[in-house]
Amino acid sequence: MSIFRVLLSIIFPPLAVIDKGCGSILIVTILTLCGWVPGVIGALVILNKSK
Repeated sequence: MSIFRVLLSIIFPPLAVIDKGCGSILIVTILTLCGWVPGVIGALVILNKSK
């Protein structure tokens, strides 16, 4: 997880998970619409997952 991805997930969470798949984008977008903090947390969790 690069520092650019972390900053991007803080500024605009759905854009940070754009390459993780449609489901991840949808989940993070819904969380961001519910509140900015849940969206950031969701994006960081998805980005921190190892494959």
